[in-house]
Amino acid sequence: AGLSPTLAIHVYTPREVYGTVGSHVTLSCSFWSSEWISEDISITWHFQAEGSRDSISIFHYAKGQPYIDDVGTFKERMEWVGTPRRKDGSIVIHNLDYTDNGTFTCDVKNPP
Repeated sequence: AGLSPTLAIHVYTPREVYGTVGSHVTLSCSFWSSEWISEDISITWHFQAEGSRDSISIFHYAKGQPYIDDVGTFKERMEWVGTPRRKDGSIVIHNLDYTDNGTFTCDVKNPP
């Protein structure tokens, strides 16, 4: 029985990002894949507010289109600046508020 090799995707984000209330911040997400970047690549950003147990999806990129989730406080303040074929899944959050403090997670899937 032969084992197929594991195909890896590595995602890189800064450990901490600082911003000033009222300004904007770029949440960078770069990735490396052992496979070519497929048309089915998807990128999802999640946010977990400081002190909260729950994480919410705030942004999704799929089928070549960015989708800003129309829930939560980010919907009017988020901008997609990524270029998946350049291995970039970054977003910008505008008009920062104290309530934006928390953990942002970038999840990249490159099927198959």
